Amino acid sequence: MHVAVIGAYGSAGVAAAERLADHTDPADPDAPLDRLTLVDDGEPGGGLCILRGCMPSKEVLSAAAHRYQARHDDRLVGDVPDLDLDRVVDRKDEHVTSFAAHRRAAVNSIADGAGVEFRHETARFVGPHELALSGGETLAPDYVVVATGSTLNVPDLPGIDDVDWYDSADVLDARTLPDSGVVMGFGYVGIELVAYLAEAGVDLTVIEHDERPLDDAPAAFGDDLLDCYREEFDIEILSETYEESVETTADGGVRLHTDRDDDRASVDADALFLFTGRRPNVDGLALDATALSPGDGWVDATMRAVDDDTGNTFVVGDANGRTPLLHIAKEQGHLAAENLLADLAGDDLAEYDPITHEVMFSGAAVYPYARVGHTADSARDAGYEVVEVEREASSDGVFKTKAAARGRARLVVDAEGGTVLGYVGFHLHADVMAKTMQVLVERGADVREVPDRAYHPTTPEILDGLFRDASGRLDG
Repeated sequence: MHVAVIGAYGSAGVAAAERLADHTDPADPDAPLDRLTLVDDGEPGGGLCILRGCMPSKEVLSAAAHRYQARHDDRLVGDVPDLDLDRVVDRKDEHVTSFAAHRRAAVNSIADGAGVEFRHETARFVGPHELALSGGETLAPDYVVVATGSTLNVPDLPGIDDVDWYDSADVLDARTLPDSGVVMGFGYVGIELVAYLAEAGVDLTVIEHDERPLDDAPAAFGDDLLDCYREEFDIEILSETYEESVETTADGGVRLHTDRDDDRASVDADALFLFTGRRPNVDGLALDATALSPGDGWVDATMRAVDDDTGNTFVVGDANGRTPLLHIAKEQGHLAAENLLADLAGDDLAEYDPITHEVMFSGAAVYPYARVGHTADSARDAGYEVVEVEREASSDGVFKTKAAARGRARLVVDAEGGTVLGYVGFHLHADVMAKTMQVLVERGADVREVPDRAYHPTTPEILDGLFRDASGRLDG
C-alpha cells in the first residue's frame, strides 16, 4: 500500500506523516504500508504557522506588548520608546528561521525511515488517485492525504485589483509602515495585527461588519474589546459598516467607499490592510481531475473527503476549511493517519469532535481573548440547564498591581451536576488559563471539587473566584 501526503511541511501534514511512517516498511509483510511519499514545495520549508502565521505574529506582538505596557503604566516616566521595525523583523526572522529548520529536520528524519521518501516538488491530480509531480514523475498512491494549508481570501470588491494592499505576511515583514491605514477584516488576523500596527505608529480605521467582533462570544466580550481598542490604542472602528468599493487616490493612497451615509461614507488612508481571512489552498491541486468538490461539508468528521467514491482521500488542517487553528490541524493530521490505517484494517473510523478551544492574542497580547467549551447560550442550545458566573478583572487586586485591570471572565457549569462546561475570558493571561480550563472541561470536572485557591497572589485568582461563586450558587 502506498500513501502520499501533499503538504508534508505543515503542521497537519507532518503530524499525519509521523504516524504513517511508524507503519511503513517494505520489508515487513505485516506492515500495513510499504511506501510513503511526502511531497512539499515549500522554500524554505516549514509550514504556514511557522513561516507566516502564529509564530511570527507572536514575535511582533511581544514588541507591541512591551510598548503598550510602557505607555500605560503611570509609574514609568519619560518618553515612550518607538518600535524599531528593523530590530523587530530581524528578531522575528532569526527565530522563525530556527523554527523552520527544526521542522525541516523533523520531516527529513521521517523520510529516513524504511519505505519513506520526501519529494521537494509540487503535486497535482491528473486522475482520482494519480498525482503528477513537478519533476515529471507520476504517482498512483492508494491513499492521498491533502494538507496544503490555506491562502489569503481576497474579497470580490470593486477596485480591489487596482490598489496595492498589505496582507498579514506583508505586515510581519514590514520594516517601514505608512502613517495611516484602513483595515478590512476584523477576525483573528485583524484583531491581533491592528494592535501591533497601532503601537508601530499607524493611524487606523477598521471596518467591522457587525455590531461588535467576537461572533461566538457573549456580547459583553465583544463590547469590551471594542472599548479597549478605541480607548487604549486610539483605533477608529466603524461598526455595522460594509465596504462597497475601493480606489487609488491622486496622492497614491487609497479611498474605501462604505455603505454609511455620514462623514465616513468614504475613508481615505495611505494604505489598505487586507485581513479578510483565509480559505483552503487547493487551487493548484487540479481537483477537477477528481470527484472532489471543495466547499462546506466536503470533508466529514473522520477527515475523509465525502465526494471521493473510493473513500481514499483525507483532507486535514486548513485545507479542509473546518477549523483553521494550529492545534486542531495537528490533531486532524494524527486522526487522518489513524483512520487511514483503520480503513486498511477494515475497522470503523473515529470522528473528530473536539471541544471549542480558541485563543486570540488581542490587545497586543496584553488582553488576550480565550474560549474553552461552551458559552451559556451554546450550552443551553445543547440541552443543559446552566449556572453562569462572572468576575471582572478589576475585582481582583492582582490585575491592578500589574496595571492591566481591564476585562472579565465567565464560567459556565451544569446546574444539575456541577460539571464545568466552559470558560470565556478577555483579560490579562486569559490565554494561559485556557489550558487549565481545557483540562477541567475535557475531564468533566465538578466545579465543587476544584481547589479554589492559588498558592500566592497571581492572576489565576480570577478562576478561583469563579469556582467559588459557581459552587456557592449550586450549593445555595
